[in-house]
Amino acid sequence: MKALIADDEPPPRARMASLLAELGDVEVIGEAGDGRSAVELASRLAPDLVLLDINMPLMDGLEAARHLAALEPAPAVIFCTAYDEHALAAFEANAVDYLVKPIRGERLQAAVARARRYGAPAMAALQSAAAPARRTHLCARVRGNLVMVPVADIDYLIADDKYVRVRHARGEVLVEESLKTLEAEFDERFVRIHRNCLVAKNRVAGLTRMADERIFVRVAGADEQLEVSRRNLPALRKFVKGG
Repeated sequence: MKALIADDEPPPRARMASLLAELGDVEVIGEAGDGRSAVELASRLAPDLVLLDINMPLMDGLEAARHLAALEPAPAVIFCTAYDEHALAAFEANAVDYLVKPIRGERLQAAVARARRYGAPAMAALQSAAAPARRTHLCARVRGNLVMVPVADIDYLIADDKYVRVRHARGEVLVEESLKTLEAEFDERFVRIHRNCLVAKNRVAGLTRMADERIFVRVAGADEQLEVSRRNLPALRKFVKGG
């Protein structure tokens, strides 16, 4: 069994690697110091098992587990946390297993055995259970590699056939999600300007009226101007005026 360890502190990672080595049939193929790196590494290395701390920078373990569940094949996930059992009760039924620090060798052995039995089906259940939470990142595939785009860096989203084009601070990617789903999840961050376009509220720099009476949104930091539909214009004007 190939394993990936994700914890923002080196000592717990080293202890986990040592405990896994004692099991004899688990190979540690990578380590990560935050949730985003864990997802990116898992995409490249295809581990069978990921041991995830919950409190990590950039992306916490719960969100990382949701992204891991979307990988094919999805690795089994074991949460590692300093929280007590009561704090974990909310998601215990959907996790493959969890370990409370300090981790004991026999408890880890039982968790790994459980991961072998449940694996991907349990991860699918976790993904379903985690769906209501707002993500901090979107996942995209670019030339076979997984790219994590922070939602805070997104300028706008445009529906493009069965994909959504995501314009962000470092370029553009395509994600296989619907614009409607993204709007529902990130309604506080984006404003709809057209049936096929959402713009980040903090990137709206103003409106421009063309000679033919069409209205366009000026997007801060982007050369492209995006057309506003008549249907969405009243709400957008109200937003721009601060009302």
